Amino acid sequence: MSGKTPSSSSSVIQAQKLVDQLRLEASMERFKISLTAADLVQYCQEHRCSDPLLVGIAASANPFKEKKTCMLL
Repeated sequence: MSGKTPSSSSSVIQAQKLVDQLRLEASMERFKISLTAADLVQYCQEHRCSDPLLVGIAASANPFKEKKTCMLL
């Protein structure tokens, strides 16, 4: 017998996956929050004229506009 149980080999595999993930995260380039926030503000200001939440949607282009119903008496 090899002395290894199936659960110990799966825990080794899980540990190896965790180590790989942590190494990947540690090697990622980090951005300073202040630079990223400034870029986000600039992007929002540049695109605010085309933002439907700020400008609204034209009634003719709104797919969610309620359809007029015809009522017969």
